[in-house]
Amino acid sequence: MSPPRLRFAPSPNGRLHLGHAYSALLNAETARALHGTLLLRIEDIDPQRCRPELTEAVFADLAWLGLTFPEPVWRQSARMSTYRTALEALRARGLVYPCTCTRREIQAAAGTARDPDGAPLYPGTCRGRSVPDAPHAWRLDMARALALCPGPFAYTAFAPGEPETVRAADPARWGDAVIARKDVPTSYHLAVVLDDAAQGITHVVRGQDLEAATDLHVLLQRLFGLPTPRYHHHGLIRDEAGDKLSKSLRSEALAALRERGESPEAVRARLGFPAR
Repeated sequence: MSPPRLRFAPSPNGRLHLGHAYSALLNAETARALHGTLLLRIEDIDPQRCRPELTEAVFADLAWLGLTFPEPVWRQSARMSTYRTALEALRARGLVYPCTCTRREIQAAAGTARDPDGAPLYPGTCRGRSVPDAPHAWRLDMARALALCPGPFAYTAFAPGEPETVRAADPARWGDAVIARKDVPTSYHLAVVLDDAAQGITHVVRGQDLEAATDLHVLLQRLFGLPTPRYHHHGLIRDEAGDKLSKSLRSEALAALRERGESPEAVRARLGFPAR
């Protein structure tokens, strides 16, 4: 079995908050318990929201928490040619198709159908159409993918100190998911699957809000002939109203805690981690 390798993979589209701190520290503790290596990956595929100064802020926040990572740190923005090649491979196999639908059009066509994230479930409006001149995303043809790689699908779930379990996966509930966006030749789903394999990641520790996405990732791994890591989806840090901490909700940033004089040791204790 390969030596354990984990990754913490934030997106520099806002400042890190306590939820990110918890995930980063849990990754570090898990890597230590497994006698493995923890990598840092910058998931900056969004050209509008991800900015260099926010990437530098990620490095500063993680260093303040006392976390160090091997060099070089991968940045997804430098791997667009890899994603483009993988997308073309899917296209050559007839497994993706172009989509020009707007969010409003998808909402109107989907009715009450929803994907696991609660978004309108795409009804396949553009399936079978030719490649348009207009900007377009690329969607996975789920029916063709499942015909090529019939189930059952499953992955191994782990939790530190507990026995591993096998969990069933159901990619079909995602429908024809977006595999590449209109502005970049990839999506979170495609990039994370390719990068985990390329970096030899054996254990993925991430939040429960990404647990459902694992179903789709397992399918993509099988389509590309890639290994499936073990997964642990941890609980989320929530605010007083019960909402998960979020950049979009402007949850208090680690930088604000630092400016207020809170120490990294206090943050670790607050999140249930031992002092360094």
